[in-house]
Amino acid sequence: MTESVEQWWRRRQWSTGRSEPYAVGAHRAAWSPYPVLVEQFRPERNGDLLLSQIPPAADVWLVWVCALRHEFVATPAEQRARPGASRSARSWCPVCAAPSEAPPPGRRWPSASEIATAGGARGHDERAGAVARARAHPSRASRPRHVPAAHRAVRTVDGSTVPPGRAFRSARAPRATSASEGRVRALLAERLAVDLSANAVRVRTAFFDRLEVWPDIVIPELALAIELDTIGRAGDEHVGRREAVDRRKDRLLREVGWEVIRVRVRPLAALGPHDLVVPGISQRAAEQLIERIGEARGELMVAAYRRA
Repeated sequence: MTESVEQWWRRRQWSTGRSEPYAVGAHRAAWSPYPVLVEQFRPERNGDLLLSQIPPAADVWLVWVCALRHEFVATPAEQRARPGASRSARSWCPVCAAPSEAPPPGRRWPSASEIATAGGARGHDERAGAVARARAHPSRASRPRHVPAAHRAVRTVDGSTVPPGRAFRSARAPRATSASEGRVRALLAERLAVDLSANAVRVRTAFFDRLEVWPDIVIPELALAIELDTIGRAGDEHVGRREAVDRRKDRLLREVGWEVIRVRVRPLAALGPHDLVVPGISQRAAEQLIERIGEARGELMVAAYRRA
């Protein structure tokens, strides 16, 4: 079973009886044909180990950073099997390779020179027009970006109006498909007498053109959102730009008085002050989550909802 780098290193220490199972440089020759992978590896994100200390066949999750500073998680075997025989020209990254980043079928993105050529002729006029509009309407610069009215409308299941900071059942929220999310929900229901039927929280600032966010678990009684984060099968979930989206979502919830606790499965690291990092979803993890809820919302408040 694939392990986090900390677990893997401790197990190798125990099995070999040495504090340093693999010396620095022990596997340098095996990694030398992959110079870009060496550049992608970050010791500070991998228990301060060097890549030359890790056998290419090790079944361990490692954190890599591409040339565009996207973080993702992959095993040594997965990295060495990426498309392309030599990685000297272009480093592989699942975030860069996401389908949403590709141009539409049959088209290509314009090059920098094409953009500059097309924009040069009208650049002066556009800049002058922007200055004139800013002088005529000085307050516009501070206004939030326009969001279409159809997107800004909050659609509840029963059609009621929802003020900022209110939890509700959204008609737009996707259905939960993660088995881990269902298990966390069941473990919480065993311990807390709270309503877990809401699936959205109304926010003040648009999040992907909608004034609502959809946490994995919503607890209205405590104004608390719980998110369950894993790296996913491809090892690219909740890292890099996806991590930035998670942080923005948390900020929008806190703007309306909510607190967020992320249960992050290793090798992911905590993002917020109350986040919980666990090896997997278990009874022990559920008890730790209840403790974090008490830290975030107060022990007395949580005790009022505890099941006997």
